Amino acid sequence: MRFSLLTGLGGVEDYLEIARTAEDTGFNSLAIPDSIFYPEITESDYPYMNTDSVRQVLDGVPVLDPFVAIATMAAVTKKLRFYPAVMKVPVRQPLVLAKALSSLAVVSGNRVSLGAGLSPWKEDFTFNGVDFDGRGKLFDECLEIIRAAMSGNYFEHQSDNFAIGRCKLSPAPSKNVPILIGGHAKPALRRAARIGDGWVSANTDYQTLQGLLSELAEMRREYGTDERTNFEIHAFDVYARSIDDYRQLEQLGVTDICVTPWNPYDPDINRDKKLAAIESFAKVIIENY
Repeated sequence: MRFSLLTGLGGVEDYLEIARTAEDTGFNSLAIPDSIFYPEITESDYPYMNTDSVRQVLDGVPVLDPFVAIATMAAVTKKLRFYPAVMKVPVRQPLVLAKALSSLAVVSGNRVSLGAGLSPWKEDFTFNGVDFDGRGKLFDECLEIIRAAMSGNYFEHQSDNFAIGRCKLSPAPSKNVPILIGGHAKPALRRAARIGDGWVSANTDYQTLQGLLSELAEMRREYGTDERTNFEIHAFDVYARSIDDYRQLEQLGVTDICVTPWNPYDPDINRDKKLAAIESFAKVIIENY
């Protein structure tokens, strides 16, 4: 079993020490959020918690570009893996995203995955001149382009959304960059089952996660991808606390248990508390798992 540390929102000034401590205490990977901007008014509902509550949480919270944050943390670590959980892929130009991701994979020694998702906020699309209603098809095309570009070979892509002539990126990663699909909706689960190297859950409880993983397993059987033994499942049960809780998650098929060891809503949270929480979790759970 592997453990992935979720930094949550804010606290960007703590990233370097958090990454060092996570690596030293046995975490396998570290995941950070993605938020491009904060719309003052939104037409959208957030699917994972009350929209008004999440807007209060997000307003003014500093969120670094995931690739910039990962590059700085990769520079002070040697083994720790990184991924955005998850990046809003189709609101970005895929060739430019592929270039940044390829560069990050090269300089980090292939210690990066792409946590890829849509966005619940319509403004992420419309403010960037991207069609919100066609986001699903656009997402699939972006992933196809990113994979082709990172192969290091010449490729082209012609569609209603893109007119990419034959080109290639250099340097390209020497290993495959896993693409982990995020989202709880059926289209997200189908996308993960059909073309993903893994799936990333958002906040959930055990029963909800159990249902989602059952759906995902059925979809993988449907698409004939269920025999891929390297398929990653990164999951976060907000109520899990003990080794037995985490072993239950492993029995469900979770490969990477995601945790935030500190209380992200603690108004007095600081760097020392976060580092102490990471060390305590590692001593109690990871060392005895």
